[in-house]
Amino acid sequence: MPLLEPKPGALRPRSVSGPAHDRVPDHRAAGTPEPLRTELTGLLGAEKVLWKVSDLVRYASDASPYRFVPQVVVIAEDIDDVSAVLSYAHGRQREVVFRAAGTSLNGQAQGEDILVDVRRHWAGVEVLEGGRRARIRPGTTVLRANAALARHGRVLGPDPASALACTLGGVVANNASGMTAGTTRNSYRTLSSLTLVLPGGTVVDTADPLADEELARAEPALCHGLMEIKKEIEADPELVARIRAKYEIKNTTGYRLDAYLDGTTPVEILRGLMVGSEGTLGFISEVVFDTLPLDRELCSALLFFPSLPAAAAAVPLFNEAGALAVELMDGNTLRASVSVAGVPADWAELPKDTTALLVEFRAPDEAGRDAYERRAAQLLPGLDLVAPVASVTNAFTRDAHTINGYWTARKAFVTAVGGARASGTTLITEDFAVPPSRLAEACEALLELQAQHGFDAAVAGHAAHGNLHFLLAFDAANPADVERYAAFMDAFCRLTVERFDGSLKAEHSTGRNMAPFLELEWGPKATELMWRTKHVVDPDGVLAPRILLDRDPKAHLRGLKTIPRVEAVADPCIECGFCEPTCPSEDLTTTPRQRIVLRREMMRQQPGSRVLDGLLDAYGYDAVDTCAGDSTCKLACPVGIDTGALMKDFRHRRHSAREERAAALAARRFGTVEAAARLAVAAAHHLPDRVGDGLLAAVTGAARKAVRPDLVPRWLPELPGAAARRPPATRRAGASAVYYPSCVNRIFGGPGAEPGPSLPEAVVAVSERAGKPVWIPRDVTGTCCATIWQSKGYEAGTRLMANRIVESAWGWTGGGRLPLVVDASSCTLGIAQEVVPYLTEENRALHAELRIVDSVVWAAEELLPHLEIRRTVGSAVLHPTCSMRHLGDEAQLRAVAEACADEVVVPDDAGCCAFAGDRGMLHPELTASATAREAAEVTARPFDAHLSANRMCEVAMDRATGRSYHSVVLELEHATRP
Repeated sequence: MPLLEPKPGALRPRSVSGPAHDRVPDHRAAGTPEPLRTELTGLLGAEKVLWKVSDLVRYASDASPYRFVPQVVVIAEDIDDVSAVLSYAHGRQREVVFRAAGTSLNGQAQGEDILVDVRRHWAGVEVLEGGRRARIRPGTTVLRANAALARHGRVLGPDPASALACTLGGVVANNASGMTAGTTRNSYRTLSSLTLVLPGGTVVDTADPLADEELARAEPALCHGLMEIKKEIEADPELVARIRAKYEIKNTTGYRLDAYLDGTTPVEILRGLMVGSEGTLGFISEVVFDTLPLDRELCSALLFFPSLPAAAAAVPLFNEAGALAVELMDGNTLRASVSVAGVPADWAELPKDTTALLVEFRAPDEAGRDAYERRAAQLLPGLDLVAPVASVTNAFTRDAHTINGYWTARKAFVTAVGGARASGTTLITEDFAVPPSRLAEACEALLELQAQHGFDAAVAGHAAHGNLHFLLAFDAANPADVERYAAFMDAFCRLTVERFDGSLKAEHSTGRNMAPFLELEWGPKATELMWRTKHVVDPDGVLAPRILLDRDPKAHLRGLKTIPRVEAVADPCIECGFCEPTCPSEDLTTTPRQRIVLRREMMRQQPGSRVLDGLLDAYGYDAVDTCAGDSTCKLACPVGIDTGALMKDFRHRRHSAREERAAALAARRFGTVEAAARLAVAAAHHLPDRVGDGLLAAVTGAARKAVRPDLVPRWLPELPGAAARRPPATRRAGASAVYYPSCVNRIFGGPGAEPGPSLPEAVVAVSERAGKPVWIPRDVTGTCCATIWQSKGYEAGTRLMANRIVESAWGWTGGGRLPLVVDASSCTLGIAQEVVPYLTEENRALHAELRIVDSVVWAAEELLPHLEIRRTVGSAVLHPTCSMRHLGDEAQLRAVAEACADEVVVPDDAGCCAFAGDRGMLHPELTASATAREAAEVTARPFDAHLSANRMCEVAMDRATGRSYHSVVLELEHATRP
C-alpha cells in the first residue's frame, strides 16, 4: 500500500438525497452486460469500448431534460468502426444512437442501448476554394470551423448560441440555425454535400457524380421507396402547398418533407432528408458547406421596452430596415444575465416586464454601415423606449467590446437563466416559431398561458424570424409538478398549431419532447409519410428509435431527469456542455459536465449501493486526479461554475492529517525545498543522457509506487537544467518596478539547446534597455505564489504561503508604490487572484494595494514603446497559457510576439496544456491528450520561434511537439539586443 494512500471514503457524499426513482439500479453496477461487452471488444478493440458503470452514467446526460443510461459506449475512430457497429446491431436486433457534443436540448444525443461517440476522433476543417467552401468533419465545433474560415473573410451560415461547444454533425442533424440564419442561411440552404453511412452500412458521398448509380446497386429498395414517396407527394397539390408553406417560417419538426420536392434523385433527396434527421436515418461522416461573406462592419444596439408585446411590435421596423439580427430578451432573461461576466449589475433591478431587443446591422464596408446607421437613427424616435436603470443607453454603437458584451448576455440565455433556477429543478427549453407578423400576438398569448399554469418562464429568441425560446423549471421528482408541465405542454402545442399555424420546433429539432406532437402540427397524411421515410431508409429500426418518431402520447414525459443537489459551486449546472471543449481531460477521462453528472448520480443512490461504490472507485482518477485544475471551464461556463475548484476541494478532502502537516512543513521551509530541488535538477543533468533518463525514470517510478502516483512527479527527459543559484544583480535605487522571479524560474533554467540569457537575465536586460530598470529583492528565495499547494488542495500550506508572499510583496514594493512584475503567467494569476481567499483580513487589505503585473504585460505596455527592434524572425507560433486567458493578457502576448516576428500564428486548437505546474509529471497522459490537436497543428509546418509565457507550459509543448519553446520575453531581448 502506498505510504500516503488517499483518505478512505473521502469522496463519498456527505449527504445523499436518494434513493431517487430514476437512480441507476443496482443490477447495472457491473456496467455493460455480457455478451455485449465481450463481443464489441472483440469487434473493435478494448480501447474503443467504454463499459464501466461510471462511463455509462457520464454519457447518460446531455443538455436536455432527459436521461437515458446506455448499455455500452463505443468510441468510433472512423467509418469502418461505424459500419462495424451498425452491422453488429443489425445482426442482433440492437439499437444505435450517435452522440457528438451532447448540446442538443431535446434528448437527441441519448440512447438506451449502443451509444456511439462521434466527437473525439472526428474533428477537422479543410478550407476550399479560398474559403468559399469548407469540408468539415462532424466532431468539429462551429467556433473552430469559423476560426479557420475567418482568415479568408468567410463564415458558416448556421450560428447557434452554443457555437463554442456544438459540433457540425449535430448542427446539420438538427438543422440548427441561430441568431442570423433564419430560413435562408441554415444548414438545409447552405449545405453543398455530405457523406453519410446508411443503416445498412452503405457509404454515400452526395457530391460524387456516380453516387446515384452506386446507391441503386447497393440499396435498390431504398431508392425505389424514396422515389415512390416523391411521386405521391407531387401528385397531391394540397400537400405540396402545405409543405412549402410550413418552411416559409423556421421549422425543424419531423423530417424535411421539402427534400422530396427539392431533390430529383434518391441521393439528392437523401441529402435533404439528412438535414434535421437527428441521427435516425444515417451517420453524417463529413459535410461540405457553401460559406458566406464575413461582414466585419457592425453597428448594434440594445434597446429596452416596457413590455414583451411592445418590443415585439418594433421587430418588423428593423426587419424592413435591413437588420441581420433582431434578438429578444425578456425581463427574466435580463435579470438572470447579471450572473454573466460583463453584464451590468443594475440589470438585476429592471422592472419585471422590461424587454430588450438586440439589433445588429452588418455591412461589408463603412459606407454600408453608415447607411444602416442612418436608417436606424430614423427609427429610434418613434419607438416606445425606456431607460429604467443607469446602464441603459438605447443607442447604436460600433464599439466591438460593447457589442461583444451584448451578444454574451444573449447567448447565455439558456445557461444563465437555467443557472438561476431553483435548486433541484429540471430545466426545459422550448423553441417555436410563428409568422413574424404575429409575433406580438404570440407573445401575449404565451404570457397568458404561462400564468394559467403557474409558470413564470424566461423568454428570448430570434424575433426577426418569429422564433422564440422559453425556459420552464419544474421538479421532475414531484409527480404533481410533472403533471403541471404535461398540461402546459398540451395547451402550448395546441395554441401554437391551432391559433398561429406555427412550428413546434423552429431550430432545436423534434427530439423526444416534441415527437408525440408531430401529428398535431403536420396532420396524419404528412406524419405517415415521415414514418414511411424512416421505414424505407432504416427498415429494421436500428437508428435512434423514439427520438424523432414516437406514437406514445406521453413519450415526452418518459426519462425526465431529477437534479439532486450537489456541492454549491456545481449545483447551478444545467449540463449544457459549454465547458467541454476547453477541458484538457476531455479526451482522456471526464469533462466538467461529466464530473457533475457523476456526482449527481451518487446523490441519487442510497448509501451502500453497489452503483455508488462503482462510481466512487472510478471518480478518484477519472475526475479528481486528471483534472488539470486550470479552471478554463469557469471561463466557458456562462454562469462561471468552477469545476476545477471543486476538484481541488476533493483533493483536500482526500488528504490525511499527516499529509497536510507534511505539505505545511514544506511551505514553512520552502527555502530549503527550493535549494534542494535546484540541486537535484542540476545533478540529474550531469548524468549521461541515455543512462540518466532511464535511471531517473526508474527511481521516480519506484517512489511513485511507494508514496502515491498523484504526489510524486515522474522524471521527464524534456525537463530543463537547473537555474543559476543567484538571480542577476539589480539595484533598488531608481527601479521602476520590483521583479519577482517565480520559483519555477529560480529552480529550472531556460532552453538548454539555445545559448543566451536566462529569463531573469532577459527581463532585467530588456527593462534596463527600455529605461525601466527593475529590482530583484534578495529575499525572494523561499517565497512562492502558493499555487503549488492550492492546486493540490493543501489548505494549510496554501494559507501559509499566500500570506507570506503578500506580506513580502508589500514590503518589496513600498506598500504598493511600485508594481510587482512576475515572470510566469500562472504565478501572476496566483498572486493577483488565487491567494485572496486564503489571506488574513489584514493581508487582504495589503493585497488590495498591490499592483501585480505579468512580465508579458510589462513588456508590451511599458517596454515596447521605448525599445528599438533590431532583428526579427520570419515566423513564430504562440502558446497562450490558460492563466493568460484568466488574466486577459493574450493580446499583450501577441503584441510582443508581433514586434519580434514577421508572422505570428496562434493555433486554432490552442488550449490548456494541462501541465499545471507538475500535474504533467504526475500524469503525463493528461498533458499528452490535452496537447495532441495543438501539437498536430504546430508540427504541420515549420516555425522560426515557438513562444509562450510560462516555463512549465513550454516544457509541455516541447514534449508534445518535439520543438523548443521559450518565453516571448527571451525573444524580445534577442530582438532588441544591441
